[in-house]
Amino acid sequence: MDDLTPELYKELRRIASSHLRAERPDHTLQPTALVHEAYLKLSAGAERTFTDQVHFLSTASRVMRQVLVDYARARASQKRSKVEIENSKGVDPLDVIELDSALQALAEENESIARMVEMRFFGGMTAEETAEALQISVHVVRHDLRYAQAWLKRKLAR
Repeated sequence: MDDLTPELYKELRRIASSHLRAERPDHTLQPTALVHEAYLKLSAGAERTFTDQVHFLSTASRVMRQVLVDYARARASQKRSKVEIENSKGVDPLDVIELDSALQALAEENESIARMVEMRFFGGMTAEETAEALQISVHVVRHDLRYAQAWLKRKLAR
């Protein structure tokens, strides 16, 4: 991991920026901080091995999403204890938590499709890059992503 990180730092910042674009505008994390938080989580614990750069980037993207969900949960718990709740533009922290729960439910039903969603929408990977990483056709990726989008809409509408 230490060998891959400096090489891919620019790409990690691009992925972090992609994640943060979907967040509220007054988010306290900046792309660099999100990359560093993800790196700390990736380097903590057991020694990890990655098959290639795409595997490393998709794992880093998943960890970045987890960092943002943790921040959203902390913010949501702080909001509950306040009398006044600030009204900000962008994604409400509870929406991020609901989306994470929906993705976990999708992963229980079909882990490969949930992974595609993470790679494509949270990791900023193209359909072609996602297909290459998963060693499937671009047509299958696009089909499965349409299915995932409909599935997530139904799950979040409840």
